Amino acid sequence: MTSFAAVYAGVEATIAEHAHAQDEGRVADMVALYWPDGVVEIPGMATLSGVEAIREAFSQAAWQPDPAHPRRHIVANTVVTEWTGHEAKATSDVVMLRFDGTAWAPAIVARYHDEFGESGGRWLLRRRSDEYVGYHP
Repeated sequence: MTSFAAVYAGVEATIAEHAHAQDEGRVADMVALYWPDGVVEIPGMATLSGVEAIREAFSQAAWQPDPAHPRRHIVANTVVTEWTGHEAKATSDVVMLRFDGTAWAPAIVARYHDEFGESGGRWLLRRRSDEYVGYHP
């Protein structure tokens, strides 16, 4: 049986890999962290269903990094709320920082509500629902 520690470590690794890939504009690496029928829900956007829809959305220029104004997703306080050997749910707090050319400042304060499935020893996202607490474009 899979231990809670193993589930937590796998879930946390996927969340961190997602943040790094998104911040660096590595869309293919980010999409590889989803099940083929994965879903992403972001306030103000249509629900993205399936990896092709996720790939298309995150390939848009607005989502790509700007070297002059980099961003970093800082994810913390991850709590695995439900788990089995093959499925898990987790909630995490996230702050997206953006560099304006002079200083880093919070641009988004949010919470991720994630659902995962285990596949070949990796924990892949089945669903990510973002809940925005604050947004400062």
